[in-house]
Amino acid sequence: MIEKLALIGIGLIGSSIARGARRAGLAKTIAIATRRQETLDEAERLGLGDQYFTSAADAVRDADLVILCAPVGAYEALAKDISGSLKPGAILSDVGSVKKHVVDVVSPYVPAGVHFIPGHPLAGTEHSGPSAGFADLFENRWCVLTPVEGASSDAIAMLTAFWKGLGSDVETMSPEHHDLVLAITSHVPHLVAYNIVGTVADLEEHTQSEVIKFSASGFRDFTRIAASDPVMWRDVFLTNREAVLEMLGRFLEDLSVLQRAVRIGDGDALETLFTRTRTIRRSIIAAGQETAAPDFGRPHGDGKASE
Repeated sequence: MIEKLALIGIGLIGSSIARGARRAGLAKTIAIATRRQETLDEAERLGLGDQYFTSAADAVRDADLVILCAPVGAYEALAKDISGSLKPGAILSDVGSVKKHVVDVVSPYVPAGVHFIPGHPLAGTEHSGPSAGFADLFENRWCVLTPVEGASSDAIAMLTAFWKGLGSDVETMSPEHHDLVLAITSHVPHLVAYNIVGTVADLEEHTQSEVIKFSASGFRDFTRIAASDPVMWRDVFLTNREAVLEMLGRFLEDLSVLQRAVRIGDGDALETLFTRTRTIRRSIIAAGQETAAPDFGRPHGDGKASE
């Protein structure tokens, strides 16, 4: 059990960590910090923590594990703010969807004796705020850790045990490799979803209303992804732009090939591609990252879709 866990930011991920840690008995004391008083009040009404602060520096004092759960664009300012309050031996981690940027902006403010181990739980929904979290969010999902050079093996083991206690499988990799992998598995799909839904927003009013009225499963699922936190995803694309642009370039090249196949009526090329992509879908199910149930395996109406 961790004596004190400090969560800086209490949206979907932060509140889910708080709920999961409480349920699994992973922390004796949970301190919560967020800038907005109304958000802090909501977290307190929900009973997510034991201590509540609008000051991140106050929240991290005497904490054994500190997890940054705010948008990555705020990390540098947060790291600077809490630097003088982190105790020797503490573990500093995060949940950001990009990692090299996090290492670059946070590392200069990590005091000697504090173990900096960036992390990214690959789980989420399109909902946000303290009330959106739930303890099962991380069950059977991956959490990727990207320890900085020279990180303590004991601290890595402790953080790994914490995430496993929340139900996650844990993998370690370099920050650069993480960002490249996530660019194609998460970031570009979100960019495509935002673009497709944005195209509908630009249609004539009559056509737009019909698209919304007759939304089939494909467009409906794009809108789910495109409903994700705008601030968080703005920061993701700005801080992982090189990897996103590389993967987006590959995507556009493949899209051009597909466009040509449709234009010239090359049915064989289309069927070959669709067969390959179905194989990828089946391998995801076989790996336990999805189910074969209808509607992408999501129970209707519970709002617990995963990213």
